[in-house]
Amino acid sequence: MTETLSTLPPTHTGDESLAVRIAKSVSVVDDGALHSLDEFHDWFTARGQRTAHVERVPLDELTGWSSDPVTGNIGHDSGKFFSVQGLSVELPGAPVPAWAQPIINQPEIGILGILIKEFNGVLHCLMQAKLEPGNRNGLQLSPTVQATRSNYTRVHQGNPVPYVGYFQDTSANRVITDALQSEQGSWFYQKRNRNMVVETEAEIEQHEAFMWLTIGQLHRLLAIDDLINMDTRTVLSCLPFSGAQLAEQLPGTGGDLRMPILRSCSEDQGSLHTTGDLLSWITDARTRNEVRTRLTPLRDVAGWRRTPDAITHDTGRFFDVMAVRIETDGDREVRQWTQPMIAPAGIGIVAFLVKRIDGVLHVLAHARVEPGYLDVVELSPTVMCTPGNYEGLPAAARPPFLGEVLSARPEQVRFETILSEEGGRFYHAQNRYIIVESDIDVAPELASEYRWMALHQMVGLLRHSHYVNVQARSLIACLHSLSGAQGRN
Repeated sequence: MTETLSTLPPTHTGDESLAVRIAKSVSVVDDGALHSLDEFHDWFTARGQRTAHVERVPLDELTGWSSDPVTGNIGHDSGKFFSVQGLSVELPGAPVPAWAQPIINQPEIGILGILIKEFNGVLHCLMQAKLEPGNRNGLQLSPTVQATRSNYTRVHQGNPVPYVGYFQDTSANRVITDALQSEQGSWFYQKRNRNMVVETEAEIEQHEAFMWLTIGQLHRLLAIDDLINMDTRTVLSCLPFSGAQLAEQLPGTGGDLRMPILRSCSEDQGSLHTTGDLLSWITDARTRNEVRTRLTPLRDVAGWRRTPDAITHDTGRFFDVMAVRIETDGDREVRQWTQPMIAPAGIGIVAFLVKRIDGVLHVLAHARVEPGYLDVVELSPTVMCTPGNYEGLPAAARPPFLGEVLSARPEQVRFETILSEEGGRFYHAQNRYIIVESDIDVAPELASEYRWMALHQMVGLLRHSHYVNVQARSLIACLHSLSGAQGRN
């Protein structure tokens, strides 16, 4: 099959210098950085000596939370933070056309923000070593600010959130990116956070729980299991790392995917489909898929049962709603609390198939329907599932391309690591993030759901809200990590 790339004149040429500055930071790992990676690991290990004791407790032992006697919904006594409710879903024509489930309803919008600043001509990101109750390993690297509205308005009467003012009032600084982005559409009901990157030239008083790191250093750390948290990954993906002639301006050396990725980030290098065609495809998917959702009382969710310890599916698959008690001596706004959490069943797989088309790397994106999305469909990775959840379901429900990912030869696997999902709501939620190079073609019967896309097209959509889901954003950050001069082969 012959594939011809479409090329159009650049549409946002004012960002090329910023893209080059970002790419320069991507290429700096030790020389030119404020701190070496050895210094980072020493600091991070020292921060990890601060403890967090997390234990599962019965649902009835939640303090400051209560179950509504009529609906069974679990909510905070303040009416803030979030609640756990039921959701009824109808998806006509799907392999599973209807179901009910518990879901987290958190209508308030939080801030996920990274503050950046130049040191020695290189952009650095102010990162936080943060304990989250759901992290299997406790401490992970988070953005400068990771806070719900209830947190930064101090509903819990705890300590102020450090540096949040840079994201609430940006008038004295430069906003690099600012967009509302969704979170997990299978566990959250229409949840969104404000993803922000703000550049400052001000002198910053640095807290001991924070460290300045280059983007290249963050990319290196992405290869380590459970170190870079989900909120950092989603904000990193929103950096406008695209621009005309990016590949020519930063030729460099490194892994053999580096140049195909840089070409993919350069909109003048072309793409299999025009951005206009892709927008039409997404709109068609949103129009074609009829999804009916309705929040319901938690006690009425069919197929789920409540025990003293958890709300669980009758099959034991999918996830549990459980409760934890947390005590920490770390740098949290509050040192002791209890809360409900979602605990998924098993480690999931999140994978992009990638393909070089005329020297330009493309990712195979899926127009995916999830019940919690605000706008029906968002672009997801090629494969996104927990394989064990499909036992007992119709064969048609098994994700396409899962076999290609699971059977990939070692030389096809260009990136693989285990990364955690958001540890503030999810308990030990981990996925294998995988990038597999393939020459596969999309079968005609799947063409309405899957498209090959260049990275600059993904980055362009991330300037806007509700186009690219949180798992795809994590994988975009992982793909960008392969573009540095010190990249992995």
